[in-house]
Amino acid sequence: MKKYALLALAAFAFAGTADAAKYAIDPGHTQVQFSYNHFGFSNITGRFDQISGEFDLDTADLAKSKISVEIPIASISTGVSKLDQHLQSADFFDAAKYPTASFKSKSVHVASAKELHVSGDLTIHGVTKPATLTVKVNGIGNHPMKKIPAAGFDASTVIKRSDFGVGAYVPAVSDEVRINITLEATEAK
Repeated sequence: MKKYALLALAAFAFAGTADAAKYAIDPGHTQVQFSYNHFGFSNITGRFDQISGEFDLDTADLAKSKISVEIPIASISTGVSKLDQHLQSADFFDAAKYPTASFKSKSVHVASAKELHVSGDLTIHGVTKPATLTVKVNGIGNHPMKKIPAAGFDASTVIKRSDFGVGAYVPAVSDEVRINITLEATEAK
């Protein structure tokens, strides 16, 4: 009887590691949007149409989770092709020289069951600065259609674009840029 109790205890102890898994970002259900003020007259919005990355999600202890994403600057879309071209030019992102933006987490603070603060390194225009995202946990569980583990989050932060060397027309065009992200991911196979 003791032998079975020890085996059951050992199995339970190792079962905790099953909560951590690699998840792949679903680019069809993930959006990165930004907004800024233009000369005090309008609040322009845009998005990046491509995002890739993965993260280690520990459902038993979200503080042990990690995420890494990359965004091609050429995927910028404001709905105005001339503005998209200008934003990709050397005046702003200089996409030819700095083709990607990235974020790599360093720590996750669990503020509540539905809110996380994810801190890490944000790289834009070849400049890396610390950034913290306020993250709302939308859901973690089995995907109803795919029948595999899935997770969804909304995140936001505000950055100063001049901190990243993308400061053309400041202060007429706002230095502060609000970033909003909605992300869906599924367990990687």
